[in-house]
Amino acid sequence: MKYLPLDPAIFTQNRKRFVQKMLPNSIAIFVSNDEWPSNGDALHSFKQNSDLFWLSGIVQEDSMVVLFPDCPDPKYREVLVLVRPNTLKEKWDGKRLRAAEAKSISDIPTIIWLDSVDALLQGWIHLADHIYLNSNENDRKASAVRTREYRFIDEMKSSYPLHSFQRAAKIMKDLRSIKTKEEITVVQQAIDITDISFKRLLQFIKPGVNEFEIEAEIWYSFLSNRATGPAYASIIASGDNARTLHYIANNAVCEDGDLILMDFGAEYGGYCADLTRTIPVNGKFTKRQKAVYNACLHLHNYAKSILKPGISIVDYTDKVGAEANQQFLKIGLLNKSDIKNGDNDNPAYRKYLYHGISHHLGIDVHDLGTRNEPIRAGMLLTVEPGIYIEEEKMGIRIENNIWITKNGNIDLMKNIPITVEEIESLMKRR
Repeated sequence: MKYLPLDPAIFTQNRKRFVQKMLPNSIAIFVSNDEWPSNGDALHSFKQNSDLFWLSGIVQEDSMVVLFPDCPDPKYREVLVLVRPNTLKEKWDGKRLRAAEAKSISDIPTIIWLDSVDALLQGWIHLADHIYLNSNENDRKASAVRTREYRFIDEMKSSYPLHSFQRAAKIMKDLRSIKTKEEITVVQQAIDITDISFKRLLQFIKPGVNEFEIEAEIWYSFLSNRATGPAYASIIASGDNARTLHYIANNAVCEDGDLILMDFGAEYGGYCADLTRTIPVNGKFTKRQKAVYNACLHLHNYAKSILKPGISIVDYTDKVGAEANQQFLKIGLLNKSDIKNGDNDNPAYRKYLYHGISHHLGIDVHDLGTRNEPIRAGMLLTVEPGIYIEEEKMGIRIENNIWITKNGNIDLMKNIPITVEEIESLMKRR
């Protein structure tokens, strides 16, 4: 791993939180993700199962976490399963974790090798009444591929048909949406690296630069500061490209007079940052660009002001939408008739702001969390209103990462330049 070792207390605390939610005399088993084939004999870069990482900090393939808090033998109440190191294989694929290294990362004292776990696992399951198994229940999931965790569910149900099976994902959705202070410390490191990278871009961007050159600068800055890499595919969208929400082609030339929307974030220690800024390619906003940008910034600040414990994402989005109607009226995008003729299913502002305002953030950039229940203290959410004007070939979005606490919001990106004046001042110094 490129990042410095994390405090293993993060994972110890996470396991305790999960165990507290388990039924009596239950065992929970979490398996790692598949290694995915690419073409020929190549594999895609391995990405660990987010729940297994949340419990252990382990990023190695062919790993498992077993939690059995009522096991009669205390040694097996927390178990980490790893592939046994093979010195010959390591000559080709690199070093694998030794037991002591894995203990240091995860703070799990008992390490079992994968080739010897089956007999032990069978005995533990025979002692348990309930088996918690994991599944990807992210509401945004859109994959038809049957992954390892689902194949493992099939195997367990076939082998132990009389046990009571429970959904680990239901517990995970609740727990992972509430970030501990220790987790936020790691997120802040990802954000600080993203901050460094953005300020670097303000000195680099000028008319004639290619979008992919900006993306390359992001990669360089991330890796030089120990990030694993981008938390997601960076969006570097100049001119009219900014109206495509998930534009990742990044192959256009940035023209004088255009704006450029950049949506990117570092991944550090398994946790994601998610920043969006829109800046002028030539370093100076036009009068019209400034007016639209400030309207978007107003919506951003308004959204932050009402995102508090107790409000639901639905009600929050409706309130921001009502404020968007008023802002769009001020900058000439809508008139009073447009607003009057809008309805709940198709409000007027949706013509220029056609996406949600916030999503949960954490180990996944679209992290687990509710969209229907009230917001709770501890949640980490993005705030990212946008304005997209087809007739003006303009797209603006402004995004920060906000930690909700009982004592008010904490903007983890408060040090990243955001106003017109801050951006122009820094770009002027190129």
